[in-house]
Amino acid sequence: MQKDKEVFDIIKKELERQRTGIELIASENFTSLQVMQAMGNVMTNKYAEGYPGRRYYGGCEFVDETEQLAIDRIKQVFKCDYANVQPHSGAQANAALMLAILKPGDKILGLDLSMGGHLTHGSPVNFSGKLYDAHFYGVEKETGLVNYKQMEEVAEKEKPKLIICGASAYSREWDYKRIRTIADGAGAFVMADIAHPAGLIATELLDSPFEYCHFVTSTTHKTLRGPRGGIILMGKDFENPFGLKDMKGNARMMSNLIDMAVFPGTQGGPLEHVIAAKAIAFGEILTDDFTIYSKQVLQNAQAMATAFVKKDYHIISGGTDNHLMLIDLRNKNISGKKAQETLDKAHITLNKNAVPYDDKSPFVTSGIRVGVPAITTRGMKENDMETVVDLIDRILMDIDSSTILEKVQGEVKDLMGQYPLYPELD
Repeated sequence: MQKDKEVFDIIKKELERQRTGIELIASENFTSLQVMQAMGNVMTNKYAEGYPGRRYYGGCEFVDETEQLAIDRIKQVFKCDYANVQPHSGAQANAALMLAILKPGDKILGLDLSMGGHLTHGSPVNFSGKLYDAHFYGVEKETGLVNYKQMEEVAEKEKPKLIICGASAYSREWDYKRIRTIADGAGAFVMADIAHPAGLIATELLDSPFEYCHFVTSTTHKTLRGPRGGIILMGKDFENPFGLKDMKGNARMMSNLIDMAVFPGTQGGPLEHVIAAKAIAFGEILTDDFTIYSKQVLQNAQAMATAFVKKDYHIISGGTDNHLMLIDLRNKNISGKKAQETLDKAHITLNKNAVPYDDKSPFVTSGIRVGVPAITTRGMKENDMETVVDLIDRILMDIDSSTILEKVQGEVKDLMGQYPLYPELD
Protein backbone atom coordinates (compact mmCIF):
# COMPACT_ATOMS: atom_id res chain seq x y z
CA MET A 1 0.00 0.00 0.00
CA GLN A 2 1.36 3.40 -0.97
CA LYS A 3 2.31 5.72 1.88
CA ASP A 4 -0.02 8.71 2.13
CA LYS A 5 2.60 11.43 1.77
CA GLU A 6 -0.01 14.20 1.86
CA VAL A 7 -1.22 13.32 5.35
CA PHE A 8 2.23 12.57 6.75
CA ASP A 9 3.53 15.88 5.46
CA ILE A 10 0.76 17.64 7.38
CA ILE A 11 1.65 15.66 10.51
CA LYS A 12 5.27 16.72 10.07
CA LYS A 13 4.19 20.36 9.90
CA GLU A 14 2.21 19.95 13.11
CA LEU A 15 5.27 18.46 14.82
CA GLU A 16 7.28 21.50 13.74
CA ARG A 17 4.56 23.86 15.01
CA GLN A 18 4.62 22.16 18.41
CA ARG A 19 8.41 22.21 18.56
CA THR A 20 8.88 25.87 17.68
CA GLY A 21 5.94 27.47 19.52
CA ILE A 22 5.20 28.39 23.12
CA GLU A 23 2.21 26.25 24.11
CA LEU A 24 0.14 27.97 26.79
CA ILE A 25 -3.28 26.40 26.27
CA ALA A 26 -4.13 25.22 29.79
CA SER A 27 -5.80 22.00 28.61
CA GLU A 28 -2.87 20.86 26.46
CA ASN A 29 0.33 19.02 27.26
CA PHE A 30 2.95 16.83 25.61
CA THR A 31 2.84 13.10 26.27
CA SER A 32 5.95 11.02 26.66
CA LEU A 33 7.20 9.30 23.52
CA GLN A 34 6.15 5.88 24.85
CA VAL A 35 2.58 7.10 25.38
CA MET A 36 2.45 8.25 21.76
CA GLN A 37 3.97 5.00 20.54
CA ALA A 38 1.32 3.01 22.40
CA MET A 39 -1.43 4.96 20.67
CA GLY A 40 -0.13 3.74 17.32
CA ASN A 41 -0.18 0.03 18.14
CA VAL A 42 -2.04 -3.05 16.90
CA MET A 43 -4.62 -2.87 19.68
CA THR A 44 -6.43 -0.34 17.49
CA ASN A 45 -7.53 -3.36 15.43
CA LYS A 46 -9.31 -5.08 18.32
CA TYR A 47 -12.99 -4.79 19.12
CA ALA A 48 -13.52 -5.31 22.86
CA GLU A 49 -17.05 -4.33 23.82
CA GLY A 50 -17.56 -5.03 27.49
CA TYR A 51 -14.99 -5.15 30.29
CA PRO A 52 -11.97 -7.28 31.23
CA GLY A 53 -13.12 -10.85 31.73
CA ARG A 54 -16.60 -10.14 30.37
CA ARG A 55 -16.35 -9.17 26.69
CA TYR A 56 -18.80 -9.67 23.86
CA TYR A 57 -16.00 -10.73 21.48
CA GLY A 58 -13.33 -13.39 21.61
CA GLY A 59 -9.61 -12.80 21.40
CA CYS A 60 -9.57 -10.16 24.17
CA GLU A 61 -7.12 -11.80 26.54
CA PHE A 62 -4.36 -9.26 25.92
CA VAL A 63 -6.44 -6.12 25.74
CA ASP A 64 -7.95 -7.36 29.01
CA GLU A 65 -4.45 -7.26 30.51
CA THR A 66 -3.71 -3.67 29.47
CA GLU A 67 -7.14 -2.39 30.47
CA GLN A 68 -6.95 -4.06 33.87
CA LEU A 69 -3.47 -2.62 34.31
CA ALA A 70 -4.81 0.85 33.53
CA ILE A 71 -7.62 0.37 36.05
CA ASP A 72 -5.28 -0.89 38.78
CA ARG A 73 -2.77 1.89 38.22
CA ILE A 74 -5.23 4.79 38.24
CA LYS A 75 -6.86 3.40 41.41
CA GLN A 76 -3.40 3.39 42.96
CA VAL A 77 -2.76 6.95 41.75
CA PHE A 78 -5.88 8.36 43.39
CA LYS A 79 -6.23 5.79 46.18
CA CYS A 80 -9.81 5.08 45.13
CA ASP A 81 -11.90 1.92 44.91
CA TYR A 82 -13.40 2.09 41.42
CA ALA A 83 -12.25 3.23 38.00
CA ASN A 84 -13.63 3.07 34.49
CA VAL A 85 -10.92 3.91 31.94
CA GLN A 86 -13.00 3.53 28.78
CA PRO A 87 -14.49 7.03 28.22
CA HIS A 88 -13.16 8.52 25.00
CA SER A 89 -13.03 12.01 26.55
CA GLY A 90 -13.89 13.98 29.65
CA ALA A 91 -17.21 14.94 28.09
CA GLN A 92 -18.00 11.26 27.52
CA ALA A 93 -17.10 10.50 31.13
CA ASN A 94 -19.48 13.19 32.36
CA ALA A 95 -22.23 12.03 30.00
CA ALA A 96 -21.97 8.45 31.20
CA LEU A 97 -21.88 9.38 34.88
CA MET A 98 -24.99 11.54 34.50
CA LEU A 99 -26.76 8.76 32.59
CA ALA A 100 -25.99 6.38 35.45
CA ILE A 101 -27.45 8.51 38.25
CA LEU A 102 -29.95 10.87 36.60
CA LYS A 103 -33.15 10.72 34.61
CA PRO A 104 -33.98 13.18 31.83
CA GLY A 105 -35.38 16.32 33.39
CA ASP A 106 -33.57 15.88 36.72
CA LYS A 107 -32.07 19.05 38.14
CA ILE A 108 -28.33 19.63 38.13
CA LEU A 109 -26.31 22.50 39.58
CA GLY A 110 -22.96 23.53 38.12
CA LEU A 111 -20.63 26.48 37.69
CA ASP A 112 -21.89 28.82 34.96
CA LEU A 113 -19.90 28.52 31.73
CA SER A 114 -19.47 32.29 31.63
CA MET A 115 -17.87 32.15 35.10
CA GLY A 116 -15.30 29.50 34.21
CA GLY A 117 -17.45 26.37 34.12
CA HIS A 118 -17.54 23.68 31.44
CA LEU A 119 -19.97 22.90 28.63
CA THR A 120 -20.88 19.55 30.20
CA HIS A 121 -21.91 21.15 33.49
CA GLY A 122 -25.26 22.32 32.16
CA SER A 123 -24.68 24.58 29.17
CA PRO A 124 -27.85 24.88 27.07
CA VAL A 125 -25.92 24.02 23.88
CA ASN A 126 -24.64 20.76 25.41
CA PHE A 127 -26.31 17.42 26.18
CA SER A 128 -26.16 18.33 29.88
CA GLY A 129 -28.35 21.38 29.34
CA LYS A 130 -30.64 19.68 26.84
CA LEU A 131 -31.35 16.48 28.81
CA TYR A 132 -31.33 17.88 32.35
CA ASP A 133 -32.82 20.89 34.11
CA ALA A 134 -29.65 22.91 34.64
CA HIS A 135 -29.15 25.57 37.28
CA PHE A 136 -26.00 27.50 38.04
CA TYR A 137 -23.85 29.20 40.62
CA GLY A 138 -21.12 31.70 39.82
CA VAL A 139 -18.16 33.54 41.29
CA GLU A 140 -18.13 36.66 43.41
CA LYS A 141 -17.66 39.80 41.32
CA GLU A 142 -15.26 41.38 43.82
CA THR A 143 -13.00 38.39 44.47
CA GLY A 144 -13.44 36.04 41.51
CA LEU A 145 -13.88 33.17 43.97
CA VAL A 146 -16.66 30.57 43.82
CA ASN A 147 -19.80 31.97 45.44
CA TYR A 148 -20.62 29.15 47.85
CA LYS A 149 -23.43 31.15 49.39
CA GLN A 150 -25.11 31.34 45.99
CA MET A 151 -24.49 27.61 45.47
CA GLU A 152 -26.23 26.91 48.77
CA GLU A 153 -29.14 29.22 48.04
CA VAL A 154 -29.80 27.68 44.62
CA ALA A 155 -29.40 24.16 46.05
CA GLU A 156 -31.90 24.86 48.83
CA LYS A 157 -34.40 26.33 46.38
CA GLU A 158 -34.08 23.89 43.47
CA LYS A 159 -33.12 20.63 45.25
CA PRO A 160 -30.89 19.35 42.43
CA LYS A 161 -30.13 15.66 42.12
CA LEU A 162 -26.49 16.44 41.29
CA ILE A 163 -24.11 19.25 42.23
CA ILE A 164 -21.07 19.56 39.99
CA CYS A 165 -17.82 21.18 41.10
CA GLY A 166 -14.87 21.73 38.82
CA ALA A 167 -14.16 24.16 36.02
CA SER A 168 -12.29 24.85 32.81
CA ALA A 169 -11.10 28.35 33.75
CA TYR A 170 -10.87 28.66 37.54
CA SER A 171 -7.51 29.03 39.23
CA ARG A 172 -8.34 28.38 42.88
CA GLU A 173 -8.84 25.42 45.22
CA TRP A 174 -12.31 23.98 45.81
CA ASP A 175 -13.90 23.62 49.24
CA TYR A 176 -15.11 20.03 48.79
CA LYS A 177 -16.20 19.72 52.42
CA ARG A 178 -18.48 22.75 52.14
CA ILE A 179 -19.89 21.53 48.84
CA ARG A 180 -20.72 18.16 50.39
CA THR A 181 -22.48 19.89 53.29
CA ILE A 182 -24.55 21.87 50.80
CA ALA A 183 -25.32 18.71 48.84
CA ASP A 184 -26.36 16.78 51.95
CA GLY A 185 -28.77 19.57 52.83
CA ALA A 186 -30.31 19.46 49.38
CA GLY A 187 -30.32 15.67 48.99
CA ALA A 188 -27.87 15.73 46.09
CA PHE A 189 -24.97 13.71 44.79
CA VAL A 190 -21.64 15.52 44.28
CA MET A 191 -19.53 15.07 41.18
CA ALA A 192 -16.05 16.59 41.02
CA ASP A 193 -14.79 17.16 37.50
CA ILE A 194 -11.04 17.42 38.09
CA ALA A 195 -10.00 17.38 34.42
CA HIS A 196 -7.72 20.39 34.82
CA PRO A 197 -5.98 19.92 38.20
CA ALA A 198 -5.99 16.08 38.20
CA GLY A 199 -2.21 15.73 38.03
CA LEU A 200 -1.76 18.13 40.92
CA ILE A 201 -4.34 16.22 42.96
CA ALA A 202 -2.69 12.90 42.06
CA THR A 203 0.59 14.13 43.52
CA GLU A 204 -1.18 15.52 46.61
CA LEU A 205 -0.26 19.13 45.79
CA LEU A 206 -3.94 20.07 45.76
CA ASP A 207 -6.79 18.78 47.93
CA SER A 208 -8.36 15.47 46.99
CA PRO A 209 -12.11 15.41 46.36
CA PHE A 210 -12.57 11.73 47.24
CA GLU A 211 -13.36 12.22 50.91
CA TYR A 212 -16.39 14.36 50.15
CA CYS A 213 -17.49 13.74 46.53
CA HIS A 214 -19.48 10.70 45.48
CA PHE A 215 -18.03 10.68 41.96
CA VAL A 216 -14.91 12.04 40.29
CA THR A 217 -14.39 12.43 36.56
CA SER A 218 -11.37 13.61 34.63
CA THR A 219 -9.62 13.75 31.33
CA THR A 220 -6.34 11.87 31.06
CA HIS A 221 -4.35 14.55 29.28
CA LYS A 222 -3.88 18.09 30.67
CA THR A 223 -1.94 17.87 33.97
CA LEU A 224 -2.04 14.04 33.95
CA ARG A 225 0.10 14.20 30.78
CA GLY A 226 -1.44 11.12 29.21
CA PRO A 227 -3.28 10.47 25.94
CA ARG A 228 -6.52 12.27 25.18
CA GLY A 229 -9.32 10.43 26.97
CA GLY A 230 -11.50 10.28 30.06
CA ILE A 231 -11.95 8.35 33.32
CA ILE A 232 -14.65 7.91 35.95
CA LEU A 233 -13.56 7.27 39.53
CA MET A 234 -15.32 6.51 42.78
CA GLY A 235 -14.29 6.16 46.43
CA LYS A 236 -16.13 4.26 49.14
CA ASP A 237 -18.77 6.78 50.11
CA PHE A 238 -22.27 5.48 49.59
CA GLU A 239 -23.62 5.74 53.11
CA ASN A 240 -26.50 7.91 51.91
CA PRO A 241 -27.18 7.53 48.20
CA PHE A 242 -30.23 9.77 47.99
CA GLY A 243 -33.19 8.26 46.19
CA LEU A 244 -31.38 4.94 45.82
CA LYS A 245 -32.33 3.21 49.05
CA ASP A 246 -31.89 -0.24 47.57
CA MET A 247 -28.21 0.61 47.05
CA LYS A 248 -27.45 1.77 50.56
CA GLY A 249 -23.84 0.90 51.29
CA ASN A 250 -23.57 -0.95 47.99
CA ALA A 251 -20.92 0.79 45.93
CA ARG A 252 -20.59 -2.34 43.79
CA MET A 253 -24.10 -1.89 42.44
CA MET A 254 -23.33 1.75 41.68
CA SER A 255 -20.13 0.77 39.88
CA ASN A 256 -22.16 -1.63 37.73
CA LEU A 257 -24.55 1.20 36.87
CA ILE A 258 -21.63 3.39 35.79
CA ASP A 259 -20.03 0.60 33.76
CA MET A 260 -23.32 0.03 31.94
CA ALA A 261 -23.71 3.76 31.34
CA VAL A 262 -20.34 3.83 29.57
CA PHE A 263 -21.02 0.64 27.64
CA PRO A 264 -23.58 0.08 26.24
CA GLY A 265 -25.08 3.36 27.46
CA THR A 266 -22.98 5.98 25.69
CA GLN A 267 -20.15 4.19 23.84
CA GLY A 268 -19.49 1.09 21.80
CA GLY A 269 -16.11 -0.55 21.56
CA PRO A 270 -13.42 1.00 23.75
CA LEU A 271 -10.26 2.39 22.17
CA GLU A 272 -7.92 -0.28 23.49
CA HIS A 273 -4.82 1.28 21.91
CA VAL A 274 -5.57 4.51 23.81
CA ILE A 275 -6.26 2.53 26.99
CA ALA A 276 -2.81 0.95 26.61
CA ALA A 277 -1.39 4.47 26.40
CA LYS A 278 -3.42 5.44 29.48
CA ALA A 279 -1.87 2.52 31.36
CA ILE A 280 1.60 3.79 30.50
CA ALA A 281 0.74 7.35 31.53
CA PHE A 282 -0.75 6.18 34.82
CA GLY A 283 2.44 4.28 35.51
CA GLU A 284 4.43 7.45 34.84
CA ILE A 285 2.29 9.35 37.34
CA LEU A 286 3.34 6.88 40.05
CA THR A 287 7.02 7.83 39.64
CA ASP A 288 9.00 10.40 41.64
CA ASP A 289 9.76 12.23 38.38
CA PHE A 290 6.09 13.06 37.91
CA THR A 291 5.85 14.51 41.42
CA ILE A 292 8.89 16.69 40.67
CA TYR A 293 7.23 17.76 37.43
CA SER A 294 3.95 18.63 39.17
CA LYS A 295 5.76 20.74 41.77
CA GLN A 296 7.46 22.62 38.94
CA VAL A 297 4.06 23.23 37.32
CA LEU A 298 2.90 24.99 40.48
CA GLN A 299 6.13 26.98 40.78
CA ASN A 300 5.92 28.05 37.14
CA ALA A 301 2.28 29.07 37.46
CA GLN A 302 3.07 31.20 40.50
CA ALA A 303 6.03 32.80 38.73
CA MET A 304 3.97 33.53 35.62
CA ALA A 305 1.11 35.04 37.63
CA THR A 306 3.57 37.28 39.49
CA ALA A 307 5.12 38.41 36.21
CA PHE A 308 1.71 39.28 34.73
CA VAL A 309 0.68 41.23 37.83
CA LYS A 310 3.94 43.22 37.70
CA LYS A 311 2.93 44.34 34.21
CA ASP A 312 -0.53 45.40 35.44
CA TYR A 313 -2.52 42.49 34.02
CA HIS A 314 -5.71 41.68 35.92
CA ILE A 315 -5.75 38.01 36.94
CA ILE A 316 -9.21 36.86 38.01
CA SER A 317 -9.14 36.07 41.77
CA GLY A 318 -5.76 37.78 42.01
CA GLY A 319 -3.61 34.74 41.36
CA THR A 320 -3.60 30.97 41.05
CA ASP A 321 -3.50 27.83 43.18
CA ASN A 322 -3.12 25.50 40.22
CA HIS A 323 -1.64 25.39 36.70
CA LEU A 324 -3.63 28.14 35.01
CA MET A 325 -4.80 31.72 35.24
CA LEU A 326 -7.62 33.69 33.66
CA ILE A 327 -6.65 37.21 32.61
CA ASP A 328 -9.10 40.06 32.09
CA LEU A 329 -7.73 42.31 29.33
CA ARG A 330 -10.29 45.10 29.62
CA ASN A 331 -7.81 47.39 31.38
CA LYS A 332 -5.53 46.92 28.35
CA ASN A 333 -8.34 47.70 25.87
CA ILE A 334 -7.78 44.44 24.00
CA SER A 335 -10.30 41.69 23.30
CA GLY A 336 -9.50 38.05 23.96
CA LYS A 337 -10.07 37.27 20.28
CA LYS A 338 -7.59 39.91 19.10
CA ALA A 339 -5.02 38.79 21.68
CA GLN A 340 -5.31 35.12 20.71
CA GLU A 341 -5.12 35.74 16.98
CA THR A 342 -2.13 38.10 17.21
CA LEU A 343 -0.16 35.94 19.64
CA ASP A 344 -0.82 32.94 17.40
CA LYS A 345 1.04 34.74 14.62
CA ALA A 346 3.99 35.04 16.99
CA HIS A 347 3.79 31.27 17.66
CA ILE A 348 2.52 31.82 21.21
CA THR A 349 -0.61 29.70 21.56
CA LEU A 350 -3.31 30.36 24.14
CA ASN A 351 -7.08 30.76 23.99
CA LYS A 352 -9.55 33.59 24.27
CA ASN A 353 -11.85 33.10 27.23
CA ALA A 354 -14.86 34.78 28.76
CA VAL A 355 -14.21 36.37 32.14
CA PRO A 356 -16.79 36.65 34.92
CA TYR A 357 -19.38 39.33 34.16
CA ASP A 358 -17.98 39.74 30.66
CA ASP A 359 -19.52 42.47 28.49
CA LYS A 360 -18.33 40.89 25.22
CA SER A 361 -19.76 37.92 23.34
CA PRO A 362 -18.36 34.39 23.83
CA PHE A 363 -16.92 34.66 20.31
CA VAL A 364 -14.92 37.77 21.19
CA THR A 365 -14.47 37.71 25.00
CA SER A 366 -12.59 40.05 27.28
CA GLY A 367 -10.00 37.59 28.47
CA ILE A 368 -7.40 34.95 27.79
CA ARG A 369 -6.69 31.69 29.60
CA VAL A 370 -3.05 30.78 30.15
CA GLY A 371 -1.57 27.53 31.47
CA VAL A 372 1.92 26.18 32.10
CA PRO A 373 1.74 22.33 31.93
CA ALA A 374 3.08 22.04 28.37
CA ILE A 375 5.99 24.46 28.72
CA THR A 376 6.86 22.82 32.04
CA THR A 377 7.02 19.47 30.24
CA ARG A 378 9.45 21.11 27.81
CA GLY A 379 11.73 21.84 30.79
CA MET A 380 11.07 25.50 31.46
CA LYS A 381 11.59 26.92 34.94
CA GLU A 382 10.51 30.02 36.88
CA ASN A 383 12.91 32.44 35.19
CA ASP A 384 11.55 31.39 31.80
CA MET A 385 8.08 32.48 32.88
CA GLU A 386 9.22 36.09 33.06
CA THR A 387 10.64 35.77 29.57
CA VAL A 388 7.38 34.34 28.22
CA VAL A 389 5.28 37.05 29.87
CA ASP A 390 7.60 39.71 28.48
CA LEU A 391 7.15 38.30 24.96
CA ILE A 392 3.37 38.30 25.38
CA ASP A 393 3.36 41.82 26.77
CA ARG A 394 5.47 43.21 23.93
CA ILE A 395 2.99 41.85 21.41
CA LEU A 396 -0.13 42.98 23.25
CA MET A 397 1.13 46.47 24.06
CA ASP A 398 1.83 47.19 20.39
CA ILE A 399 -0.61 44.74 18.92
CA ASP A 400 -0.65 46.09 15.35
CA SER A 401 3.12 46.38 14.97
CA SER A 402 4.45 44.02 12.29
CA THR A 403 8.01 44.91 13.31
CA ILE A 404 7.55 43.73 16.89
CA LEU A 405 5.62 40.68 15.72
CA GLU A 406 8.45 39.61 13.44
CA LYS A 407 11.07 40.18 16.14
CA VAL A 408 9.13 38.18 18.73
CA GLN A 409 8.60 35.36 16.23
CA GLY A 410 12.36 34.94 15.99
CA GLU A 411 12.86 35.15 19.76
CA VAL A 412 10.17 32.52 20.35
CA LYS A 413 11.82 30.13 17.90
CA ASP A 414 15.25 30.67 19.50
CA LEU A 415 13.83 30.19 23.01
CA MET A 416 12.04 26.95 22.23
CA GLY A 417 15.10 25.64 20.42
CA GLN A 418 16.68 25.40 23.87
CA TYR A 419 13.98 22.90 24.94
CA PRO A 420 13.90 20.07 22.36
CA LEU A 421 10.64 18.19 21.80
CA TYR A 422 10.67 14.58 20.60
CA PRO A 423 14.20 14.60 19.13
CA GLU A 424 13.79 10.84 18.65
CA LEU A 425 11.36 11.56 15.80
CA ASP A 426 14.04 13.15 13.59
